Amino acid sequence: MAEYLLSVHNADESPYATEADMERAFAATGALNEEMRQAGVWVFAGGLDWSYKAKVVRVRDGALERTDGPYLESKEHIGGFWVLDVADEAEAIAWAEKATVACEGAVEVRPFQGVAG
Repeated sequence: MAEYLLSVHNADESPYATEADMERAFAATGALNEEMRQAGVWVFAGGLDWSYKAKVVRVRDGALERTDGPYLESKEHIGGFWVLDVADEAEAIAWAEKATVACEGAVEVRPFQGVAG
């Protein structure tokens, strides 16, 4: 088995046009989460708060520096993610296809380091 990160990328405002659209996507994502659990591939998942609430800590010129806001200046940010333990990349991509339909957003698939794909 191999662990993969499936991350949902969306704009830094609600990706849903209406409250009903958001509720529909959340329900579909909840059903997918249960399907992943039942299949035994679920490790962990979570939705992230708005990127403006992020804090960044880095070392600059030998000193710790803290800043508010996202690390990257970007139009899209990670809105949520799954960590799955699957047989291979093909299975991870199959779950990502279901995830992108459920949450109505682009889903990136990345193996953890040391995972043969």
